[in-house]
Amino acid sequence: MQHFPIFLDLKSQLIIVSGGGEVALAKLRLLSKTEAQIKVFALDPSPELRQAAAAGQIALHLRVLAKGDATSAKLVYCANEDADEDARVAEIARAEGALVNIVDDLHGSDFITPAIVDRAPVTIAIGTEGAAPVLARAIKADLEERLPSAIGLLARVGKRFRSKAAQLSPGRPSRDFWSEYYFKAGPGLVAGSPNEASAEQALERLLERHLQRKPREGHVAFVGAGPGDPDLLTIKARKELHEADVVIHDHGLSPEILELCRREAIIRAVERNTPTAVGCDANLIKYALEGAQVIRLKHGDPSEAEETTRVIAALESRGIDWSIIPGISVASGTVAGGSVFPALGGLGAEPLRRSA
Repeated sequence: MQHFPIFLDLKSQLIIVSGGGEVALAKLRLLSKTEAQIKVFALDPSPELRQAAAAGQIALHLRVLAKGDATSAKLVYCANEDADEDARVAEIARAEGALVNIVDDLHGSDFITPAIVDRAPVTIAIGTEGAAPVLARAIKADLEERLPSAIGLLARVGKRFRSKAAQLSPGRPSRDFWSEYYFKAGPGLVAGSPNEASAEQALERLLERHLQRKPREGHVAFVGAGPGDPDLLTIKARKELHEADVVIHDHGLSPEILELCRREAIIRAVERNTPTAVGCDANLIKYALEGAQVIRLKHGDPSEAEETTRVIAALESRGIDWSIIPGISVASGTVAGGSVFPALGGLGAEPLRRSA
């Protein structure tokens, strides 16, 4: 990853655009959605830029950028459509402490502007490190079709409600509450064309239910990683990885699979110098008794492993709930380029499960 994605707080910050043509205007269409103060330096600005200045949307200076102009700027966009002028402006801006973007010059820029899906306050940034802007735009178009416009409304209401939701214990209780709002109760509100008042009332009712709910008991899921290709993980396996508090995995699993785990999850490899029955089993039991949702992530299909039978017996002796999410066998994975993909729908069958 050459370019690290971050979201800058631009409220009341100064952004400078150097240039007055179509390239500068294109950048301003995006920047005008922020709460930044925007200054434009251009000898011959387009009519649209003059109109924006007249409307008070930007501060327009009818000259080129000079030393001292970028002293308090956070970002400077060089959009002069002239390589020499862009280089001159970039040199001044960097000397005065600003981050510089030279339009259409990846290597000369300190940062790049990604393709953006705007459902404020939900914002999705899509970057290809300048390698494939057309691909980024295609992904943006696909996401815009999939995401309902009302998702921003739900997020705005949720943001205001966070102080009330702090009554819930941190960790799993809080995550369960917000997951139900955004993925169950929320989508129902979106379908019903809600307003912010009705969404807030629904959150109040949901919070009351969760405050009265008993803590979820610990659970261990044996999840099959298949032959190691993240594209061959089942939908259920991905869901478990997204939600787990603890993941204990075999050595040698691909980093791409482990990347699917929650950032906050505890992720541990099976201890090499400790017998599995002592180390791994003890950790699974320990975390589950503490109320964690635990995954034992194994190569291939865990239902075929002798270890799984032994660990299940240990879990049941302690009254711990468990389930098995089968994985694709290594043999099946070798034909992934052929008939495996059409068969993936069949892997959504209900996992093996035992409830304490």
